[in-house]
Amino acid sequence: MFYCYHPSPLGPLLVAGDEQGLRLLYMDVHAHQVQAHWCQATNELDEVRRQLDEYFARKREVFDLPLAPVGTPFQQQVWQALLMIPYGRTWSYGEQARHLENPKAIRAVGTANGANPISIIIPCHRVVGSDGTLVGYGGGIENKLKLLELEGSWLI
Repeated sequence: MFYCYHPSPLGPLLVAGDEQGLRLLYMDVHAHQVQAHWCQATNELDEVRRQLDEYFARKREVFDLPLAPVGTPFQQQVWQALLMIPYGRTWSYGEQARHLENPKAIRAVGTANGANPISIIIPCHRVVGSDGTLVGYGGGIENKLKLLELEGSWLI
């Protein structure tokens, strides 16, 4: 596994991946430890870094990267559904559960969203409460708001 820290408007990001694809992207770099067997990336994560820079510069709306998050089959389904939410749009947890054809799984969907290891690129920040309020985001509500404002889906 290769890793690097990448500067962003949200603060440093911890990025890690291997030959299968991007494994994680964390905002709170202090809450996540780099494993002893990981190697610091030289150029292995350059494409991820480039696309993140384009996103933050409002020059990219869709990421084109191999993703390899580790999770249960249900989590994988939930994360795939997140990738269906268009840039600049939001869904409620209920809409996401209905998209999964499991409308009663709202809480389970929220829990799976919270376990998303690839923030920003798998856009769990695009999921809001049923009344449109900003709720639950591992990167912090302030960062969720910044990402939604960047995408133009949250105007104050």
